[in-house]
Amino acid sequence: MFFVDTLEFEGLGNRSYLAGGPSAAVVVDPSRDIDQVIAAAARRGVRVAFVAETHVHNDYVTGGLELARVTGAQYLVPAGAHVSFDRTPVADGDTVTVDEGLVLRAIATPGHTPHHTSYALTEDGRGVAAFTGGSLLIGTVGRPDLVEPRLTEQLARAQHASAHRLADELDDEVPVLPTHGFGSFCSSSQAEGDATTIGKERETNDALTLDVDTFVAQMLAGLDDVPAYYAHMGPANTAGPAPVDLTPPRRADAQEIASRLAAGEWVVDLRSRVAFAEGHVAGSFNFEGEGKLATYLAWLIPWGKPVTLLADTPEQIADAQRELARVGIDRPAAGATGDPAGWVREGEQLASFPRARFSDLAGVRERGDDVVVLDVRRDSERARGYIDGSVHIPIHELHGRIGEVPPGTVWVHCAGGMRAAIAASLLDAAGREVVAVDDGFDAATEAGWPTPAQAAPLTRPSAPLARK
Repeated sequence: MFFVDTLEFEGLGNRSYLAGGPSAAVVVDPSRDIDQVIAAAARRGVRVAFVAETHVHNDYVTGGLELARVTGAQYLVPAGAHVSFDRTPVADGDTVTVDEGLVLRAIATPGHTPHHTSYALTEDGRGVAAFTGGSLLIGTVGRPDLVEPRLTEQLARAQHASAHRLADELDDEVPVLPTHGFGSFCSSSQAEGDATTIGKERETNDALTLDVDTFVAQMLAGLDDVPAYYAHMGPANTAGPAPVDLTPPRRADAQEIASRLAAGEWVVDLRSRVAFAEGHVAGSFNFEGEGKLATYLAWLIPWGKPVTLLADTPEQIADAQRELARVGIDRPAAGATGDPAGWVREGEQLASFPRARFSDLAGVRERGDDVVVLDVRRDSERARGYIDGSVHIPIHELHGRIGEVPPGTVWVHCAGGMRAAIAASLLDAAGREVVAVDDGFDAATEAGWPTPAQAAPLTRPSAPLARK
């Protein structure tokens, strides 16, 4: 009897899979921190015989090379992927026997990348799972614009063809098990639901219900921003990532924290946005450990800039280290935990700023107070509606464009509060007077705030990205 275990990485919006039989298994698209995979295999009592990559990833650093080295597994990588390490190249139609009666077959599915490969798992000749990576996702497909701009339309058309190939070759009841689509920016739109099958996708997925020209036009119109750190993931994965080091960082005292800030390094406070607003080290930035830490910190930080982590507990530091290692931010320069009062030197005070709701903002404007409303959502989100008169600078551009924010008290908002907290911390560190709007954007309309509902609506009727 076969099994498939799902390993979820919610911060990055991805999944990896451990699948096998009584004695051996294959791991598909593992993350950098391979200890979780090894533990999952140990719980099953199976040997990792194969590690399979669907493609060279753009959104995280793979653990595949190290996992294969540690376990002695064969490392299956698409033959068309140009990598700098030894591996077992796989081409369309290649098969490996994972365990008795359990066979993995490679299916060329270009689109997300030119070399993208999906894998069909069969038990005694019957299809039991399809590992589709960044090809066929839940209700959508992987985006085609991460490799080379000149190839985007060509790859979008290839995505359409690859989705049809999977639907043609696999039975309706075969589960579709993608790597992307659960918050990852590698997805062309975000998944609705948690599980799917070939049959369900045949009925609902645009790639399988629309003609190729309509599908391509809608996909290209709906593509969102690309996180800046993606530019570093592909090269790291083709070169062969080094083993990850998750040992605790050295402890920083108040003097060292101040010195690192003075040197222009990043000091990142992982506590909740509520706690940060109430009291924080002046000049530090707030990236909640419970939010999409790796995505947004890696997106905003100048690549290679040393980072010091502040948190309530050592466990929070450890969790953040693990998350950041997955995107190539390997070693914090230092860390500190406990009472924030201990993070500032004697005689210094913690900084703070207020939080508010959209109803508070409406009240301020009704009184005639002159404030700046700053919207830090992405272009695609703002296109669905925005507060009249607001300034728009997406969060991933704000650090380099703070000088463009008009003078005055800045009321900053996003879609749900997390990005507004990041933005508020950036503004506060720059010496601006700021109010963080910690509220869902729907409340702007409920508060009677003028929100143009038909402001340049998106052409593509795709599912909105989850609030962040």
